[in-house]
This record gives sequence, C-alpha cells and structure tokens, in this order.
Amino acid sequence: MEAVQAVRGMNDILPDQVGWWQEVERVARDVLERFGYREIRTPVPEKLDLFARSIGESTDIVEKEMYAFQDRNEDWIALRPEATASVVRAYIQHKLHADPGTQKFYQIGPMFRHERPQKGRYRQFHQIDAEVFGIDGPMIDAEIMHMLHLFLDRVGVTGVMLNINSLGCRNCRKAYREVLRDYLVSAGNDFCPDCLRRRDTNPLRVFDCKVERCQALIEGAPALIDYIDAECRAHFDAVRNYLEKLGTPYAVNPRMVRGLDYYVRTTFEVITDRLGSQNAIGGGGRYDGLVRDLGGPDVAAIGFAIGMERLILLLQQGREAPARVPPVFAAALGEAARSEAFLLVQELRRRGVEAEIDYEGRSLKAQMRRADKSGARYVVILGEDEINRGELQLRDMVEKTQRVVPLENAAGTIIDAAGHDRA
Repeated sequence: MEAVQAVRGMNDILPDQVGWWQEVERVARDVLERFGYREIRTPVPEKLDLFARSIGESTDIVEKEMYAFQDRNEDWIALRPEATASVVRAYIQHKLHADPGTQKFYQIGPMFRHERPQKGRYRQFHQIDAEVFGIDGPMIDAEIMHMLHLFLDRVGVTGVMLNINSLGCRNCRKAYREVLRDYLVSAGNDFCPDCLRRRDTNPLRVFDCKVERCQALIEGAPALIDYIDAECRAHFDAVRNYLEKLGTPYAVNPRMVRGLDYYVRTTFEVITDRLGSQNAIGGGGRYDGLVRDLGGPDVAAIGFAIGMERLILLLQQGREAPARVPPVFAAALGEAARSEAFLLVQELRRRGVEAEIDYEGRSLKAQMRRADKSGARYVVILGEDEINRGELQLRDMVEKTQRVVPLENAAGTIIDAAGHDRA
C-alpha cells in the first residue's frame, strides 16, 4: 500500500528545522511585547464573506487562491489567507474597541493560499502579524515600520530594503482609478487575460502582475502618489520625516500598491534580492475604514505581516542553525542502576535540564552510541558497583574526561558541571 503523503505545498517542519522557527518567534514576541502588543489567536477557518468584504472580491486571493468550501450546514467557509481580516473581525465581535486608548495585537500562525508552490511560497505558510487600532496620525506609521526594521535587525536579517508609498485616501484613489483605466485602455490589448479583466474591475491590481509584457506596458503609467490630495500628502511627508529622525532607511516606490484592497495612505514592503522572484518578506500599511466596512466603529488602523518561510530562508543563508543546549544522558547497567538513573533524570528535568535515558536496558556500548548521537555534552554512567559505593561517573563527551560524583545531590552537581541554571 502506498504511503500517504502531505498535501502539495504544505510542508512538515521537522525537529532539525524547528530551532529556526523558535528563534524567530522568540525574538518577535520580545520585540512586539516591548512595543506594547498583546497576543491574539483567531480561528484558522472563517466565514468566506469576511475575506470577500475585506480583501476585495476582484483580488487574486479571493478569486483564485482561497481554500473555500461548504461545511455540513452549507455555510461557505474559507481557511484564512491572511490575518488582518480575522483580527478585525475579533476586534469588532468582542467589542475590544470599547477599551479606552490604543489597541495593539499580534498573531503568529498559519495562513493558506492555493498558489503554485515554489521556493519561499507555499500553500500553507506562516506569518507574524501585528495590528494597531485607534491612531490616525503619522507617528504610528513610522513607529510600526521602525519596529519591523528593529525586529529584522534583532533576528539577524541583513541586506533588505524598506519600500514605502502612499495610496492616498479612497477619494484620491477613486479619481486616480479613472486616470489609470484610461491609460490602460490607451496601451492596447496586449495585456495578459488577467490584466485585461482587471483593467475594468480593479485597475490598480495591474501593478501586481508579474508577466513581463504587462510590466513593460505599465512602465509609463501615471503614479498614484502624484494624484493624492494635500492632506494625504502632508501625512506621507510626516511619516517620512519621522522615519528619518528614527534613522530607519527607506526608499519611496511609487509603483507599490500591495495585493489587498483595504489599504489606504501609507503602505510598505520589506524586500530582498536574495530570494529570486519572491523578493518580499513582509509588508503592510494603513487600512482606515476596514473596521467600519466590517460592521464596527470608524476606527483608524495599521498593521503588517512577515512571511516566516521567506524570513527563515534568508536566515539560513550562510548561518548555522540556532544552538541547542546539549542534553544530559543517563546510561545505566542493571535494574537497580536503571531505577536510580530514572529518578535522577526526572529530577534534572524538574530543575530545568533536558535529560534522556535508555529505557530498554541496552549494552553500555549501545547507550554511549545513543548518547553521542543525541549531542549530549555530559553522560551519567551508573552500574551496580557505583550504586554500592553511592556514586556515579560523569563523563564529559567533549573534553573526554570522567570524574566521580556522589549520588547524594548528584542533580545539583551535574547542573553546576553542565553550566545550567537551576529552575
């Protein structure tokens, strides 16, 4: 019988790789919580309508990429393709807006899009997501990008660039959409079928197209940033000013529109030239109006998401996996010694030390091979003779030395020798 395989584009994260993920999540939580963000966890399945209303029905995500299905009640359900809409839904449903002041949340977890799997782009992927509600001034725009830059620096990512743009408000975009549509019509019908359709339904999405002939055709298209009104211009100028005061490097990219319809005013991406065509590792922007559109109060909001797979690919280039604290291994011969070793291992674990034991009574040679394979720095060796003398042998696998340790308070001695902090 053929073995069952994982769903295409949905990957196992094996123990040898998990260290990268844990390190990224640890740094993310530390940075985000330092800036006042609180963790929120939303369901993976949501009502399909949530994403159609928030992301936009004419986006590729909704039209082509969502995992959508009818449940047994014949309700349309989707696996979340991004996190912002789910956080906004929870913010409204649980009346989190009733709490006074600014609300800051973060979420770490899987998202789902039915795309062609390729390096750094999978059908199940993971994001670090941060959202802020209740501030409409430009200071928070600069702060959230500065925080993103700080996180990337802390986690060890180099050689990336922050691109920023302003999409203006909805009134700005409405006028610009007509100008852009006229330009696209004048450019002819050599666009790909998707862009020909977008030209009429949502012309800004043409900027997302990766087809080379479409990119060439829009080379001379008018830039949205040239059509924003005075208020949006002042907001964007203030954001840039704050970024410069914070020492956060950036570049203005007037062609960047992002792939979601809810963005307004400030939008941004972090890009790299080290991952081929999948060059964006994170991005976000303002979505003032989305909370209102989904049935909540009229609250300003801004956020970003980082793709963890692409981030980890960058980290793995030229770097070793994060160091793991070597365990202590207990090798015992004879039933009495195994019982004593078993109790010692449990005490070490209670006191915060990773410890392993051979449960099956193998030969000492086999146990030492397993200890070496586990990466253990120290091996406790215990037999009948050691039990009778009230002691054990503690072997340093790196220094190739061995010393006698009294059984009484052996755990404390081992912890001191191994350099572990007591729990």
